[in-house]
Amino acid sequence: MWPTTAKAKPRLWRTVARAVVAVGLLGAVATPASAQVARLEAPETVRALLARHLRILQADAVLPELTMDRHALARRTRREAADLLATEGYFAPRIRLERADTGPWTVIVEPGERAHIASVDIRFVGDLAGDEGDRPARRQALRAAWSLQPGQPFRQADWDAAKARLLDAVSARDYAAARLSASKAEVDADAARVALSLTIDSGPPFTLGPLKVSGLRELPADLVARYSVLLPGERYDRDRLLSFQSTLQNAPQFASVVVDIDRDPTQAEGVPVRVEVSEAQPRRVGLGAGYSTNTGYRGELSYAEVNLAGRGWELYSGLRLEQRRQTLFADVFLPPAQARHRDSLGAAIERSDLQGLRLTSQALGVARATSRDGIDSQWTVRYQHERRQPDGAPSSRSDTLSVNWTWLQRQVDDLLDPRTGYVLEVQAGGGARALLSEQNFLRLYGRMVRYQPVRGRDVLIARAELGATLAPSRDGIPQDFLFRTGGAQTVRGYAYQSLGVREGEATVGGRYMAAASLEYVHWFRSDWAVAAFVDGGDAADSRQALDVKLGYGAGLRWASPAGPLALDVAWGRATGSMRLHLGIAVAF
Repeated sequence: MWPTTAKAKPRLWRTVARAVVAVGLLGAVATPASAQVARLEAPETVRALLARHLRILQADAVLPELTMDRHALARRTRREAADLLATEGYFAPRIRLERADTGPWTVIVEPGERAHIASVDIRFVGDLAGDEGDRPARRQALRAAWSLQPGQPFRQADWDAAKARLLDAVSARDYAAARLSASKAEVDADAARVALSLTIDSGPPFTLGPLKVSGLRELPADLVARYSVLLPGERYDRDRLLSFQSTLQNAPQFASVVVDIDRDPTQAEGVPVRVEVSEAQPRRVGLGAGYSTNTGYRGELSYAEVNLAGRGWELYSGLRLEQRRQTLFADVFLPPAQARHRDSLGAAIERSDLQGLRLTSQALGVARATSRDGIDSQWTVRYQHERRQPDGAPSSRSDTLSVNWTWLQRQVDDLLDPRTGYVLEVQAGGGARALLSEQNFLRLYGRMVRYQPVRGRDVLIARAELGATLAPSRDGIPQDFLFRTGGAQTVRGYAYQSLGVREGEATVGGRYMAAASLEYVHWFRSDWAVAAFVDGGDAADSRQALDVKLGYGAGLRWASPAGPLALDVAWGRATGSMRLHLGIAVAF
C-alpha cells in the first residue's frame, strides 16, 4: 500500500512527478535506434573533434540522459563543446542547442577566431640555472629547440607535448630528477592570444656510482661488469645507460635486462646503477636445412652453450653437410674485457670439392675482436694444414702459420634490408718462412658496397672488390689466401668459384682478383621487387692475365624475415650459357 503519513506524502509526490517528467520526455524524444538523436552544424575545422567526443551526438549514450531538464542538457552540451574547442585554441565560441517539438536536436557551433601564441617564457631553476661550465649554452640550446613559437596556433596537445619534450631533454643528461615545477597558459579570449610560461626545476646533477646487479644465479658475478663501459663518477647520461642495456640484451646469456638509477635528488652523487637481469637458457641444440646454388643442398646440426664451465664463456659448434662442402667446427668466445674487446679460440675441419679442386684442411686459431662506433676489427693468428687434390694435376700439402687483420664498417639503414648507406672492408694477412709457412706472402683485399636510394623505395647497388697476394708464386699458399670468384653475390652467370687459374682440369686460386657489379632494384610492392644487374670479374695469377668476364641478367627479390631473398637468372657472356642463382641480399 502507498504510505499515507504526512511526511511520506511530499516524498511520494516528488517521486511521481519525476517519473511523469521522465516518461513524458522519453515519449516525446524517443526514436527507433536507427533514428538520428542529434545533428551537428559546425565548420570542417572542428567538426571531426566535436562529432567524436560530444556526448549528445553519441547515440548509444544519449537516451538515458534525455530525462534531464532541457535547459540542463543544453548547459552541459555547451560546456562540453566549449571545453573541446578550447583544446584546439578556440576560446570564444558561440554554441546553441535548438530543437523543434519533434525531431533531432541541432547543435550549432561557431568556433570564432583561433588563438595564437603571443609569447613564451621558459625559466630554469636548480643547478641548471647556474652560470658555470656549459650551463648557459645548454639553456640557450633548450630554448632554441622549443617547438611552440610566437605566432603559431595554440593547441592543448601541442602545449603538453612541448612541455614533455623539454622536460625529457633536460632529464636525459645530468639531471635525472628534473621536473616541471610550474606551467601556465594565460588566455586573452577577446584578443585570441595565449601567453605561455613554464619553469623547469633541474634539481642537482647526477653522477654514477657502482653497478648494483640482481638476478644472477648461475652466471659469474663479474659478467655484467665486463660488458660495462660506465665509469664511477661519470655524469649521468640516459643514452649511455640505454646503450649498456642494449649491449647486455644482445648478449646470449641474458633473457631480459633493465638498467636504471634511482632518481632521488638526495642520492644524486654516486648513485648506484641498477642492473636487473634474468638469465637465458644456457644450452641450445639446433637443426637446419637449406639450399644454395653455390654449394647445393645443406643440412646442419648445431650446439651452443653460453655458460661453459660456469665462466660465462660461449661455445658454438656445429656440423654442416653440403653437397660440395662439409665442415665441422667449434669456437669458444670469452666475455669482453671492460667492453673493449673479445677474445676467442676455435678449430675447424673442412672438406670441399669445387670446380675440380678437392681440399681438406684443419685449422686452429685465436682471435681478438673489437667493435666501436659502427666499426668491427679483428686480429687473428691461425695455424692451418691443407691438402690440395686438383683433377689432372699432382696433389700437394702445405702448413701455414698466419697473422690476419680485418677492418669492417657498415653504415646502412638496415642490415637485413639495406636501402641507403655503404659497407667498407679491408683485410691484410700473411705468413713467413721463418714462422712455419712454406713461403713468404702478404694477402691484401678490399671491398666496397654502396646502396643509393632512387625514386622512393628503389635502390641502386654498386659493388667493387680488389685482391692481391704478394708472393713469388702461389705454391705452398693455402687457398684461403688466394682468389677465386664467380657465383651468387660475386659474378653471376658463372658457376661458384669457376673463375680462377686452371691447374690440370681444376680451377684453383690465383694471386690477383678484381670484380664489380651494378644492380637496380625496383620494389613494386612492399615485399616484392624486380632487379636488373651487370657483373664483371676475374681471378688470375698475374695482373696482366686478368680478363674480366661479364654476366648480366634479372631477378626477383622477396623481403623475407631473414632479409631479401634473391632469385636471379644471369647470362655468362664468356661461356654463352644461362645460370640460376639463389642468395640473400643483405649487407654482409
